[in-house]
Amino acid sequence: MKYLHAMVRVRDLDASLRFWCEGLGLVENRRRDYPQGRFTLVYLGAPENPESEVELTWNYDDEDYGTARNFGHLAFEVDDIYASCERLMSMGYTINRPPRDGHMAFVRSPDLISVELLQKGQPLAPQEPWASMANTGVW
Repeated sequence: MKYLHAMVRVRDLDASLRFWCEGLGLVENRRRDYPQGRFTLVYLGAPENPESEVELTWNYDDEDYGTARNFGHLAFEVDDIYASCERLMSMGYTINRPPRDGHMAFVRSPDLISVELLQKGQPLAPQEPWASMANTGVW
């Protein structure tokens, strides 16, 4: 058996690609348009293991997908958790669980998919503003 991908439904393909590609650094591996079925599939991979993919499914017709809490989350290992969170915040995304321990953070995509970021290797030393902002509950 071989793991292939996780699929998430997206409401706005451009906004989702901005989050996954510009924000998280994934790359588009391939795209398949199915105009007769009224949907597009976009497969994204992380540069270090592009074969493990996230499939974005964009249905042309508007649908209510709910809050996506039943999905769980996707996890990505990052080189610098603080830099990753700073980049995402500068793009307007909210860090739902800040990297106060230098090891783990959570952010949500525009489609409310929870994404866990894990520091590669050993946790980084706690640093500001993450440590003090996490204690105030301002996220």
